[in-house]
Amino acid sequence: MVQIRILRVAAAVLIAAVSGSAHAAEYPAPVEGDFIARDFAFATGERLPELRLHYRTIGTPQRDASGVVRNAVMILHGTGGSGSGFLSQTFAGQLFGAGQTLDATRYFIVLPDGIGHGKSTKPSDGLHARFPRYNYDDMVRAQHLLLTDGLKVNHLLLVLGTSMGAMHTWVWGEMYPDFVDGLVPLASAPTQIAGRNRIMRKMIMDSIRQDPAWNNGEYAGQPREGLTGALNLLLMMTSSPLQWHKQAPTREAADQWYENQIKTRLAATDANDMLYQFDASRDYDPSPNLEKIAAPLLAINSADDVVNPPELGLMEKLMPRVKHGRYILIPTGPETRGHGTHSIPAIWGKYLQEFLDTLNNRT
Repeated sequence: MVQIRILRVAAAVLIAAVSGSAHAAEYPAPVEGDFIARDFAFATGERLPELRLHYRTIGTPQRDASGVVRNAVMILHGTGGSGSGFLSQTFAGQLFGAGQTLDATRYFIVLPDGIGHGKSTKPSDGLHARFPRYNYDDMVRAQHLLLTDGLKVNHLLLVLGTSMGAMHTWVWGEMYPDFVDGLVPLASAPTQIAGRNRIMRKMIMDSIRQDPAWNNGEYAGQPREGLTGALNLLLMMTSSPLQWHKQAPTREAADQWYENQIKTRLAATDANDMLYQFDASRDYDPSPNLEKIAAPLLAINSADDVVNPPELGLMEKLMPRVKHGRYILIPTGPETRGHGTHSIPAIWGKYLQEFLDTLNNRT
């Protein structure tokens, strides 16, 4: 039976959740590696002789008597991110330690870098604008190959994703319905990207392409003006007015904060990589096949998320079609981070714990 639950939690509860879990956590050291997918075919018909998929794992896989891995958890990052982003104190420190929700001595945690991201194969490696035009389906198929052929993981207990990774989580539920026991998409909607979300993405891509210095992807130095415009849009997409005001409560502080953000992000961003990352969402739309999702699913969004604003009513419309679905809306509060709330498990971790307890009992 489908459950749709929109929570109006008091701000005090959120503060308590954050402050009560601020201790450091210890967990097994991550192990990094690369898997090479040979002759990888993309949805466009393009191919790469070798597709490198970088990953980090924490913990040890455990198999049942029939050889099925029962404790594997894959966590998927957002647009422009990488698996390493989940190793922060605010994420891993709240989830992976002994006795915590995703205790890495109990679970086998897989943190892949998606195609075009992190240390996986990407346009900036050399192909530039000749790189295959990948989409989310390609990225999910590559993740499946990494698990089955690279890590010899034949089953997942859980897929958890943030932002783009959350959209991948919906795709996982439809593309591989028998491979995973539970799905947790954080900050997403299972329908095509349209309206303001699509327009903001197009602004980002157009800003890069329309800078003459981009030179059809063959630039000697980063197209600074176009990339700055793209980063400006990305900053606004993922912003939280409350948190920005905390960080920059005066004119001078705001100007300095913005200057530092652009300087730091320009140094860490490649224009072709960013262009491909946003273009990859062009045909995302799980909505026609929501009934195919067999696994229990917990979708969590936040009310101050500009990328997935709750006033559109998309989740209320779509979630009843998910057989074993539950939807939680986190209200805006002192600790929420707009779209970035997806990476603060101190806020939503108790709902993940409840879901995982039910999942373990079920399986």
